[in-house]
Amino acid sequence: MQSVGEYLLLRLQQIGIGHLFGVPGDYNLQFLDHVIASENIGWTGSSNELNAAYAADGYARCRGAAALLTTFGVGELSALNGIAGSYAEYLPVIHIVGAPSSAAQEEKLLLHHTLGDGDYGHFLRIAREVTVAQAVLTRENAAAEIDRLLITALREHRPVYLVMPVDVAEAIVPSPAGTLTFRSASSPASLADFSAAAEAMLAAATSVSLLADFLADRAGARDALRELVTETPLPFATLLMGKSVLPEQRPGFVGTYSGAASAGETQQHIEHRDVIITAGTLWTDTITAGFTQQIDPLRNIDIGLYRCRVGGKKFSQIAMKDAIAVLRQLATRYGERWRDKQALPPALSESDAGALTQNAFWRIMQDFLRPGDIILADQGTAAFGAAALRLPDNVTFICQPLWGSIGFTLPAAWGAQIACPQRRVILLSGDGSAQLTIQELGSMLRDGLKPVIFVLNNDGYTVERAIHGEGQRYNDIAQWNWTQLPQALSMNSEAQSWRVEETAQLQEVVKVIEQTSRLSLVEVMLPQLDMPPLLKAVTAALHKRNAS
Repeated sequence: MQSVGEYLLLRLQQIGIGHLFGVPGDYNLQFLDHVIASENIGWTGSSNELNAAYAADGYARCRGAAALLTTFGVGELSALNGIAGSYAEYLPVIHIVGAPSSAAQEEKLLLHHTLGDGDYGHFLRIAREVTVAQAVLTRENAAAEIDRLLITALREHRPVYLVMPVDVAEAIVPSPAGTLTFRSASSPASLADFSAAAEAMLAAATSVSLLADFLADRAGARDALRELVTETPLPFATLLMGKSVLPEQRPGFVGTYSGAASAGETQQHIEHRDVIITAGTLWTDTITAGFTQQIDPLRNIDIGLYRCRVGGKKFSQIAMKDAIAVLRQLATRYGERWRDKQALPPALSESDAGALTQNAFWRIMQDFLRPGDIILADQGTAAFGAAALRLPDNVTFICQPLWGSIGFTLPAAWGAQIACPQRRVILLSGDGSAQLTIQELGSMLRDGLKPVIFVLNNDGYTVERAIHGEGQRYNDIAQWNWTQLPQALSMNSEAQSWRVEETAQLQEVVKVIEQTSRLSLVEVMLPQLDMPPLLKAVTAALHKRNAS
C-alpha cells in the first residue's frame, strides 16, 4: 500500500520521467514532501509557473515526456501558455494541479486562489481546451485515473491535466501490480493495404524524395528514418520545426525545406520527383513561407502519427514506425531505380569581416557546433537563421515555430539540460525574447548547469519590425546590461560573459568557450534590421496575410 502521491510518482518514473518542474503552493506542499523524499523523481523549482511549463516542454522534447506541478487557480493559469504550446506541438506533459481538499470543494467554500463563487470547475473547463485528457482525483478513482491519463499522454503525444486535492494526495491505495508501459500497435490488415498501395506507387517511380517534420521525432522515428536515407539514394530534407530529425551530414541532404522560400535548389530536389514521401509533416504558415509548398497529393506518400495516405487512398491504425519499416523494405527492392545526380544543400556564405552581421554570426555558429549538441533557437532571427545550418550528427534542434511564444527557449534550454546533463546545450535567443524569461538563468546557475547562451541583440523586436511598424516605439525594448546578469542572478556565479561587436571578437570568444566548462553568455551586437533571408520571406508572407 502507498499514498496516491507516491503512486503517482512511481508511475511517472515508470514512463521515463525523472524530474518534476513547478512552483510550490499551499495546495501542493504535502505532495511535494513525497517528491523530496523520492529517490527517483527530483524536484526542480522554477521562478514562475510559465517558465516551469516551458522547461517541462524542453525536457519532454529530449526525454519523451515531462511533468509539471502547480497550485490551484493562480498557478495553473500562469502555466497555461506553456501547456498550450506543448499541446500545439505534440508534447506529453503531465500537468499536476494541487487543489483544495475534497470537503472544501463539496462545501463550496470561498477559498483563496478561487474566483470566489464556490465553483471549483472553472479551471478544469479551461484546461479541456489545451489538454487531451483530464481527471479530478478521488480516493476511489485515483489509481485508475492516473494510469489512464499517463497512457493517453503517451499515445496522443499531448498534455494531460490531473487535479489532486490535498487530502487525496495522502489517501492510501494499493501498489500497482505491474509496470505502466505503452506501445503503439498497427492494424495488420490496414498495414498490408498500405504496403500494397505504396508498392504500386514506388515500383513505377524513377525518382523519389523524402521530407520529414517534427511529428517523426514525437513518434520516435528518428532512427528508422536515418536507416532509410542511409540505405537508399534519395534527396531528403526537413522543415524547420523538424530540423535534426534527419542526418544532415549524410549524402542526400538538400537543406531545410521552406516551400518557395527554400534556399538554393532545395525546393526543386524535394518537389520535382515522381514520388514525394512526407513523414510527420504539419503544414503551417511560418515554416512554409505562407503555405507556398507545392506537394502534389497524387504523387505523395504521407506518413502521420497513426494514419497514412498514398495518393488519394487513406489508411488508419498504422503506427509511424511500422509505416516507415514498410517503406524501407520497398526502398531496398526498388531504390536503385531512384538514383540520380548527387544533391547538395545550399552553402552558407563566408563570414564578413569587421562589424558583425547575421551572415557572419551564422557562419561562425556553423563551425562552432559539434556532434551531440542540443540547440535551441527562439522564434525570430534565431530560429530562421538557424534554418541554414547544416547540423552535425546526433544534434537535437529545438524551436517553436507553430505556437511561437517568444521567450520559450530560455527555460526550455534549462529543461533540456536537466533532461540530458551530459550534452552541451546551446541557446540562441533574441534580446526581446530573453527579457520575458531571463529569471531561469538564475535557476541554471543554482543547478550548476553550463549552457552556452548567445543573446542576439538587435535592439528590439526585429521580426515585428519586419511585419509592421519598423520604426514604431511598440517594437522597442529596454536596454539591459546583459553581461552583468549572471552575476546579478546568482550569489555564487562562476559564469563567463562577453559583449561582442566584431566578427573577430566572436571568433575568439567561441575558442575560449570550447576550452572551458562554465555557463557562458555572449551578447552579440547585430544591426537592428538585419535579417536572415528566410525570415524576410516569412515576414513578407505574414504581412500580406495580416493585411488581407
